[in-house]
Amino acid sequence: MPYFLSFFLLCLLSSVLSQWIDYPNDGLATMTHYTLPSGYIAACGCTSASTDYPTVALSQMAYGSSTSYGPACGRCFNLTLLNPVIATPPFFPSVVKSIVVKVTDLCPLSQTGWCSGTTSKPNSAGAYLNFDLAYPSKGVPDDFFPSDEVVYGYTDFGVWNVTYQSVPCLDSWTGSNSLAALGSVKNLGSGACCPADPMPGNASTTCPSFSEQNGIPPDTTTSSATAVFMLPQNIFVVILLSVILI
Repeated sequence: MPYFLSFFLLCLLSSVLSQWIDYPNDGLATMTHYTLPSGYIAACGCTSASTDYPTVALSQMAYGSSTSYGPACGRCFNLTLLNPVIATPPFFPSVVKSIVVKVTDLCPLSQTGWCSGTTSKPNSAGAYLNFDLAYPSKGVPDDFFPSDEVVYGYTDFGVWNVTYQSVPCLDSWTGSNSLAALGSVKNLGSGACCPADPMPGNASTTCPSFSEQNGIPPDTTTSSATAVFMLPQNIFVVILLSVILI
C-alpha cells in the first residue's frame, strides 16, 4: 500500500476516533466503582488530599483526553442512584441516595465494558457516560450503595443506572471546604490540571485536552488484525493494520 495512502488513513482514523462526547449538563449515565488508594495522584493531577472526598473517573470519550488531564478534570456532578443495571428480580431502593463527586481521573476507552461509550455507540446499558466512583473511600459512606443480601445473596450490584447533574464545586462538593483538596499537585507543573471550580464552556477555567495538545491518539487496538470503522459520511473502510504498518 502506498505510503501516502497509509498516512492518510491513519490521520483520518485518528480524527474520527478522537471525537469527544459533547454531553449536556444533566442526563442519564451508569455508575461503577473502583479502588483508588488514599493519597493517590490520578490522571488529572489533583492533590492527594482530594482522595479524602468523593471522586470519580469519567469515561474517556466524555473526559476529553486519552491520557493525563482533560476538559472534565475538576468538574463536579451530583449523581443519584436509580437502580442496578443487572438484578434479578429488578431492585429499586426504597431510599433515594445522591452524592456530589469531583472528576479526578479517567476511565480508559475499551471495546466493551462500562467506559466504552463513544459519540456513536453507548455502553451495554445504553449510556454514553460512565462515572467510576472511587470506593471504598473516606469520603463515601460504607452503606452508600443499597442492597438486599437476603434476596440476592450479595451486597454489591456492581453497576447502577444514575442521573447526573453538573453542579458548582465550591457550593456542593464536600472537599471544597479543604484548601488542601483543591487544585493540582505543584511539582507536576504543566503536567497536571485540576481546577477548583471549573465553569463548563469557559475555556479560561477548564482544562484543555492533554492528548490533543500533544498529538496522542486514543488507544484503538483490537484483538484482530482487521478493523472496521464508520466514517462521518457513513462509508465503511476495512483496514488491514498489518499492511498499513509495512
